[in-house]
Amino acid sequence: MNLDTYLDDFAARDWQTADEGTLRVALLGLGGFAREHVLPALAGGAGGDRERTDFCEVTALVSGSPEKARRVADEYGVESVLDYDEFEAGEGTEDFDAVYVAGPNALHLDYARTAADHGKHVLCEKPIEVSADRAREMARACEEAGVTLMVAYRPQVEPAMRRLREMVRDGVLGDPVQFHGWFSGHILRQGGPDQWRLDPEMAGGGALMDVGVYPLNAVRFLLDANPVAVRATTSTPDETFEGVDEHVAFQLEFPEGATASCTASYRAQADDRLRLVGTEGQATLEPAFNSEIHPTLAVERGDERVEYTGPYVNEVREEFDYFAHCALTDATPEPDGRDSVADMEAVEAVYESAETGRRVEVGDVDV
Repeated sequence: MNLDTYLDDFAARDWQTADEGTLRVALLGLGGFAREHVLPALAGGAGGDRERTDFCEVTALVSGSPEKARRVADEYGVESVLDYDEFEAGEGTEDFDAVYVAGPNALHLDYARTAADHGKHVLCEKPIEVSADRAREMARACEEAGVTLMVAYRPQVEPAMRRLREMVRDGVLGDPVQFHGWFSGHILRQGGPDQWRLDPEMAGGGALMDVGVYPLNAVRFLLDANPVAVRATTSTPDETFEGVDEHVAFQLEFPEGATASCTASYRAQADDRLRLVGTEGQATLEPAFNSEIHPTLAVERGDERVEYTGPYVNEVREEFDYFAHCALTDATPEPDGRDSVADMEAVEAVYESAETGRRVEVGDVDV
């Protein structure tokens, strides 16, 4: 098994076709992820002590907390600060070309639609919204406005994940047979019991909506296929998680016979990885889904085994550069609105199966 083709230039940006251009980005919402991961990736860290993005820069902050926004703006040298009413009214739109939409899932559509109405490109955090119908609305709004819509599935631009997809496409593992993926952690240690992720109206669900969508999206990305049916279970043994799924397990069926078994948890030992088994070999990626990771890709075929850990790549930085590059070159990002509608159709089938105890067919992806 010769993997040199995939391991040489492991971290190469196979999506990059241009070398210049800058997209000015407004961050909408200044939660922990935006402050601790997104801003350092875009601005190079406070004082410019970290490598920053190549194709975009943060030029505006939108927040409901003026004091926090001004403090963060001063730290990162961002001149434009807006509240949500000002953003909706279109004030300060000359200061940015695109909007990064974070915050509660149920608000994504409204913020993205406002950005599109102002002619701004949209990078929306995952999951795209709380339902497939609202996902479709967002995709249509951005399409009608002629702006780029991308959903923030970081693993799709992580080099190890992209190299693994190339191997799958080239038949290195034979025909895909089984996918196993999981993502777990302790959500209460990150935000306590009052966070919006535990509010079913704001989040649309629990572990599945927050971390379970990562293996769901990954298997669709690797197989380049959408599931046709689902079987699932959810459980919530801890009353702190009442109203949302604390744990979820689901199996996806794909058109060519491959299956995917995925689990996610809000109260379990932190872990995230995937395994893909084919007729001729198998591959594992560990870790696979968390942010700013340094994954190891292991590939087995017969008696041969190769394990490779490539150079560290900041996924957040890579994600924003990919989004900016797509907007600047008028290219369609892979995790676009249609891709996320497919995720949400599968999510809804998972919840229906868990509620009814039956196998549920996955709905149409048509936007």
